[in-house]
Amino acid sequence: MLDSIEKYFNLAILQVKNCKTPQELNTLKLSFFSKSGQLSKITTDLKNLDPKEKASIGKFVNLGKEKLNQEIASKEETLLQENKEQIDTSIPGNKIEIAPNHILTSTINEITEIFSFLGFTRKRYPEVDTDYYAFEALNMPANHPARDEWETFFIKQGKNLVLTPHTSNCQVRELEKGEFPVRLLNIAKCYRRQEDVSHTQMFHQFEGLVVDKDISIKNLIGTLDFFVINFFGKERKTRLRPYHFQFTEPSFEVDINCSVCLGKGCAVCKEGWLELGGAGMLHPKVLENGKVPSNLNGFAFGWGVERVAMMKYNIPDCRYFYKNDLRFLQQFENL
Repeated sequence: MLDSIEKYFNLAILQVKNCKTPQELNTLKLSFFSKSGQLSKITTDLKNLDPKEKASIGKFVNLGKEKLNQEIASKEETLLQENKEQIDTSIPGNKIEIAPNHILTSTINEITEIFSFLGFTRKRYPEVDTDYYAFEALNMPANHPARDEWETFFIKQGKNLVLTPHTSNCQVRELEKGEFPVRLLNIAKCYRRQEDVSHTQMFHQFEGLVVDKDISIKNLIGTLDFFVINFFGKERKTRLRPYHFQFTEPSFEVDINCSVCLGKGCAVCKEGWLELGGAGMLHPKVLENGKVPSNLNGFAFGWGVERVAMMKYNIPDCRYFYKNDLRFLQQFENL
């Protein structure tokens, strides 16, 4: 009986060594250790042996099982390494797709670059500011309509705090520094309560502020034309219409000739021109609040980033910018 048991274990170990796959080894393990397997039969037959013979053969069987289990464990490790996916570290990794800039980010970058050629320096100012810098310092009295709670977002915490309704809160803050001349570009988020195809409650403006000696309306027109030609194209022109803004005097609405008819008049523009934004010479009260020396004067303009993007790319509704619709955004990936 001992010879047959020894032959069984030798054969079992040889079968384990000859396994080619983990699946084949697992099938073999089940045949060894199942209730109907040969090992189970050997263990059962031990009960019928003489006690002395039973002890010696039982010890031999246990040693055979231990050796068989060791061989199986070793083969499992070998097959695992052989079947493990090989990694070639010299092969370049998968390229991670980087999302392109949002159209508004691209537009802001373009605006910043254009004005940098004229010596404008971009600076940042608070988006939550005091009523003084947002209104009063800009010559807006307490009863001005813009200071009504139906026009402006007021902050409950704190005293006289608002979400800036325009980027003009930068003007007196910058002038108070007393560092002249000033060529400032402020691009920031603004907040107003209106919302329709041409307004959103949060939007972006870019504000230009120039203060120096002998600044005139000609300087203002030249600056605006430089931006329009470089942003919209060489065939585009501007014109000024007298208007009223509380913090500039004289004040103007700036129009741009229509991209479709170039000023001749068509179904899009009716009369050849489209409104672009506001501008004007700094009001004496603003200069006074900013403690600007009397031999200096300047101009300012504030336009919507969304608005100039809409006019450049013929976008009919400014709410498209914030819907995160890839069909819309992917049109501007290469800006």
